[in-house]
Amino acid sequence: MKQIIYLSHKQLKSTLLFFSLFALFACSNGDSPGEDPTPPVVNNPTAATLVFPDANSECTEGTNITPTESTINFQWNAGKHTDSYNLQLKDLNTGSTTSYSAIENSLSVKLKRGNPYSWSIVSRSNKTSTTAISATWKFFNAGDGVSSYAPFPAEAVSPVLGASVPNGNITLQWSASDVDNDIESHDIYFGETNPPAEYKTEITQTTLNNVTVEAGKTYYWSIKTKDTQGNISNSDIFSFIGI
Repeated sequence: MKQIIYLSHKQLKSTLLFFSLFALFACSNGDSPGEDPTPPVVNNPTAATLVFPDANSECTEGTNITPTESTINFQWNAGKHTDSYNLQLKDLNTGSTTSYSAIENSLSVKLKRGNPYSWSIVSRSNKTSTTAISATWKFFNAGDGVSSYAPFPAEAVSPVLGASVPNGNITLQWSASDVDNDIESHDIYFGETNPPAEYKTEITQTTLNNVTVEAGKTYYWSIKTKDTQGNISNSDIFSFIGI
């Protein structure tokens, strides 16, 4: 025969209190219904630091494959919180850009000899879509029998591509560089048509003042850079809007 145990009123209250506290403790150690757990901290990647080829240099350390091609080993210092990289390589003669993927912080690429390039590194993480972009460096891949190089294509400083610019008189500003350090002058092309017409020539500075801009119009401009050896380079065509 089963034995029936009778609890006094005081014992019953104590037993109920014990189980209530036990249930409360168990619930406090789990996630409450409907509450999202605290998301983990995700660190965005940081920009890599370029190492080689040097900026505004003639790269002579490539491995020659043919009279027209050589292999260059690009190198950069790793960014933090980064799982992979994209090497962005632009042919400055054709304007075409090619992207190369890398896991390590170096990559060998076959290039045309005697040709100008620019390059930069995009740092990527597997944990976020946010990326970081390094500085952009330009260089010439050395070629046989080249005694002087054309200037690198100039870059717009102000107005930047796609900018909105208050109407009135503005200043065009650009940057230019040359392996031989013998830039002589610049010709500026400017106007409302694309490509723009010749506007000012033989400018020895990298600024042009008192350029008239009207509201509601789109303007295009580019730079032809010339050196003392007669070499020339043409920049991309930049545009901005007057407001």
